Amino acid sequence: MSNLVLVHDGSEQSTFSIVYKGLPFINNTRKKPFFAAGTGAARYSISHGMFTIQEQNRMIKPITDWSASKKNENKIELVSKQFGTLIIEDIDDMLVISFVSNGAYNRVVVNLEALPDEYVYGCGEQYSYFNLRGKKVPIWVQEQGVGRGFNAMKYAADIAAHGAGGNKFTTYYAMPVFISSRHYAVIADTDAYSLFDFSHKKFTRLEFWQVPRTIKIIAKKQMTELVSAVVKNLGIQPKLPDWVFDGFILGAQGGTESVLDKLSKLEKAQAALSGLWIQDWEGKRVTSFGSQLFWNWMQNDELYPHLEKTIAELKQKGIRVLGYINTFLALEGSLYKEASLKGYCVKKKDGSDYLVTITTFPAALLDLTNPGAVSWIKEIIKKYMIGIGLSGWMADFGEYMPTDAVLYSGESPELVHNRYPALWAKVNYEAVEEAGKANEVFFFCRAGYSESQRYAPAFWAGDQLVNWYKDDGLPSIIPAALSLGLCGVGQFHADIGGYTTVGWVKRSRELLKRWTELGIFMPVMRSHEGNRPGVNAQPYLDDDLASFTARCSKIYRALQPYAIALREEYQHTGLPYIRPLFMHYPLENKNWQNGYEYLYGRDLLVAPVIQRGKKRKRVWLPDDTWVHLWTGKVYKSGLAVVDAPLGYPPVFFREGTSWRTLFEQVSKL
Repeated sequence: MSNLVLVHDGSEQSTFSIVYKGLPFINNTRKKPFFAAGTGAARYSISHGMFTIQEQNRMIKPITDWSASKKNENKIELVSKQFGTLIIEDIDDMLVISFVSNGAYNRVVVNLEALPDEYVYGCGEQYSYFNLRGKKVPIWVQEQGVGRGFNAMKYAADIAAHGAGGNKFTTYYAMPVFISSRHYAVIADTDAYSLFDFSHKKFTRLEFWQVPRTIKIIAKKQMTELVSAVVKNLGIQPKLPDWVFDGFILGAQGGTESVLDKLSKLEKAQAALSGLWIQDWEGKRVTSFGSQLFWNWMQNDELYPHLEKTIAELKQKGIRVLGYINTFLALEGSLYKEASLKGYCVKKKDGSDYLVTITTFPAALLDLTNPGAVSWIKEIIKKYMIGIGLSGWMADFGEYMPTDAVLYSGESPELVHNRYPALWAKVNYEAVEEAGKANEVFFFCRAGYSESQRYAPAFWAGDQLVNWYKDDGLPSIIPAALSLGLCGVGQFHADIGGYTTVGWVKRSRELLKRWTELGIFMPVMRSHEGNRPGVNAQPYLDDDLASFTARCSKIYRALQPYAIALREEYQHTGLPYIRPLFMHYPLENKNWQNGYEYLYGRDLLVAPVIQRGKKRKRVWLPDDTWVHLWTGKVYKSGLAVVDAPLGYPPVFFREGTSWRTLFEQVSKL
């Protein structure tokens, strides 16, 4: 029997339904067509990486003259004189919708059938909501925003920096992808701004500001099968090197003497250390925003004399050194002068370099559509970063491609904007590959779009506030991890302690400890000093914090065999390390609504403490028998209330796990 069914209703040729694997996706009548098309023009304005998007001259009309016919068991053709042809095929166990337009359309709207009780997830990295049902989600890469929700910080950021507060859907990593509780997924192949509208009870409205190349629909009986198929279609991240799982990566800055002193305090506390991340290896720039970096991708000899020697000495001790790079070039630096002379920067219409203001200063943006620029920056990475012994780096930014620029390729910058972070990830990936360091060096990105995960071994959650805000503090990284995992990004982590310190928001000792204990149960355990290191609690600040960090790092290292097993599982199946409860327990409705607990692999359940001052927590346990990691107490499914003192977050393992011996050893640390 065919998976693809065309049902004509009555004598009207344009009244039909299309069913795939028993799920109705398209229902069309002349009065309620599933499809509309037209034209429009977008107007974009950018401030500090946040975009205001308005539409002008919008003219979209329903397409009502469809004629549907089934060409063979696996192919349906929809023909319209108004629009053109849609080819709907069952290819490689996916429903693929291809678009052949006969006009100059740049707006397309597709309505897919939905149910009122359906849950949906994904659309990239979503910080405020896990289930997106009832929401309208823009698909556009930009800064996350400061504060984001309905809080004083968001409004202060909007006033002080012209809209820098963002909203509940602004995100570094946007994707035209979602997964449904009806066990299907939708993957759109498009570069333009899109709007995924899940607010209607009976249909999902997908709007694209270009004619998409394809829309793919994947349907599976099991959620694990569905997620695996989605991830394999989008791309699995390169492997993380084994050394990443050896221990804690300390974020430190301020020069050789400063970073080694901070490291020594954790060594004295007998921390399990795998790395030292020096973000200011290339120099420092102090602005009104705080301690920032000098974007010239060569070692700064004043701050770090003999850096290559320092790197080699630390490596002998089992501690790798990581650096930093981004998509910009400092105007005062030698590399900008070279790149500008060679025409490697994004241009304005008058032919001058397009200078972008990030926080308080302008910088030039690399034109990654220029093969010469790509080759040039790869050589910089290979010579000045890998060449001096760096074992990894933060590959920052990617969100700032201006939509009114002029690119080497001649492409519309409006259509390159979302793709730009994937181009940036590819640059870093190829530099590592060409240097022959794929099993040793890893980098982690912030921004992303479709295909980014094919190139970046890890992503991190970006610049959260150093507080407890649900939309932009510690809690926000959990739905972010879950939503990205369902979209293919299995290797995810966050800056331990957060990043953004502004105004009255400063990192407390309690917040740092809660974030550190959460970092145990993520693929990469790495801290960040933040943009104002001096006012934040730090892992090395005193004996108490150093001792706390050391214990957490030892637990992380002890879990290395389990984490490596999750890495291999991800490589072979696409299942992420961090998983929603419903992935393995789909029958309980509460599991579909829970965005603040997660499964770390199949066998650990993590329920982080995400509120200030909490020492006990109510935890939802899905249908299994669970053992509390720290006490060994056995719990059945349902609600449980457990003690959660600092350093002992609510974590449980499945009673029947083959990892029981390891988990019991960990519980004693």
